[in-house]
Amino acid sequence: MVAEATADPRRREVRQGLISRFLTTVAQGVKWLLLSLVFSILTEWVGMAFWWPEQGLDHSRDMLAAEIEFLQADFGRSLVSADPAQFTKNVADRTYYLLFEFTRVTDFIEWIGRVPGPGESGLRPRLHAAFQTVAEYVLAAMQVTQVFSVRLAVLALAMPVFVMFTLVAIVDGLVKRDLRRWGGGRESSFVYHWAKRSALPLLVLTWVIYLALPFSLHPSFVVLPFATLFALSVAVTASTFKKYL
Repeated sequence: MVAEATADPRRREVRQGLISRFLTTVAQGVKWLLLSLVFSILTEWVGMAFWWPEQGLDHSRDMLAAEIEFLQADFGRSLVSADPAQFTKNVADRTYYLLFEFTRVTDFIEWIGRVPGPGESGLRPRLHAAFQTVAEYVLAAMQVTQVFSVRLAVLALAMPVFVMFTLVAIVDGLVKRDLRRWGGGRESSFVYHWAKRSALPLLVLTWVIYLALPFSLHPSFVVLPFATLFALSVAVTASTFKKYL
């Protein structure tokens, strides 16, 4: 006879509280942002080596100019900021300062980038020679980081679109739920759980795809399709919610 396993009374089931869930969500968000940034830099480096070698450093510089042009042309007003262009500029400048100026990366690049004087010996000439082979890649990474920060600000400015689409989707879904409830319609837990689980990944994909794009694309071509899909998942979730609580 096999004895049944008894639970250890000293063990307690640990459940995440509100603060721990919030911190976990923030950590997950930061992780995906960093992964998007690293992927953007690696893609730019591969492109400089194989896809657009004739453009070189100009590719990331043109991307930055195009992103700023999109912003100035089409983001005249926003619920997030009264001056979207200035808001984006502040985000990009602050990011550049924290990552490269505050950490003295720019000073180090300037130090090893100066041409050694005649007869100069020591560590700096050797570092200068090594830096010349990767100088364009380092500068491209810095410019891609600026592009990343500009796109991050643009996504923050575009979040009211998701909020508006979500509110419309919730109202539409609840109306359909009431019609189904009073009309004796059938429930589908599979559709409900599928739609519920797809909402958050769609929101995350919007940020990851737009931030990691290796070319300039108007944010409307990314934000609006994903906002529509996100709203559709919310509407289906609300409409297939169980009829009786």
